[in-house]
Amino acid sequence: MKITNDIIVQKAKSNGFDLVGFAKADELKEEINHLEEWLVKGYQAEMSYMGNNVDKRKDASKILHNAKSVISLGLNYYHDLKFSGKPGTGKVSRYAWGKDYHLIIWEKLSRLESELKEIDHNFESKSYVDTGPVMDKVWAVKSGLGWMGKHTNLINKEFGSWFFIATIIANFEFDYPIPIQDFCGTCTACIDACPTDAIVNPYILDSNKCISFLTIENKNQISKEFKGKFDNWIFGCDICQDVCPWNMKFSQETLSEDFNHSENMELNLNEVLGMNEDGFKSKFFNSPVKRTKLSGLKRNAKFLL
Repeated sequence: MKITNDIIVQKAKSNGFDLVGFAKADELKEEINHLEEWLVKGYQAEMSYMGNNVDKRKDASKILHNAKSVISLGLNYYHDLKFSGKPGTGKVSRYAWGKDYHLIIWEKLSRLESELKEIDHNFESKSYVDTGPVMDKVWAVKSGLGWMGKHTNLINKEFGSWFFIATIIANFEFDYPIPIQDFCGTCTACIDACPTDAIVNPYILDSNKCISFLTIENKNQISKEFKGKFDNWIFGCDICQDVCPWNMKFSQETLSEDFNHSENMELNLNEVLGMNEDGFKSKFFNSPVKRTKLSGLKRNAKFLL
């Protein structure tokens, strides 16, 4: 059996992925220029790793020597629940309500790649989930999964922007679709709604002002200039996605049981402040929330209080 677009789509969907796209593994010259301009402006904040391995980000063959294609995969995680808004609680970004998506997607990718290698032992691949020197959103756009929204999240007509992206670099050639056009039009809902003005221009995000960065990756104290602007977000932020018309109209409930959880949807701020290391590890042992560490979560809770 020959590995074709249809075979990969079939295998990917049988492993739980909702979206599949294909792009030729050409060098990302223009995109790398945009990345370097972004880095020069310091919009990466403390995330210095964004400037690492630029040669690999530019050229997939630096990762897989015989790279011919990039396969982009999307996994819907949307769960339609509303926050209670109770005083003394902090909101958690929707992607972190359930099990850590890295664990979920790595397992799916491993099965998918194994199945493809069983079909043809000449199939070689290297995969990533939001890690490694891969511009996953760029490849997802090129592969036809969606278009880049002005909030810098990928938007798909069927699922909105509520999906994770995984990337497979492969040594086989496929048929490549024409990328989807940008359907944001003149809409600026995400830009207008951001309480910290983190979207400094359409498609350009200043991480230094982003609530998601400030509550997760940020290792320092949160500046007083943002006091009263966090809308009770203790981990991450979904404001720019919540107001997007595409999400308001086309979001679909995830079919993955791994994301159908809400135990970490809201956190009691005083409980967070009273939490010890064992309690933190027990509550968030397989959750993305553990990324900010107990010290970071307590910092966030204090800031909100």
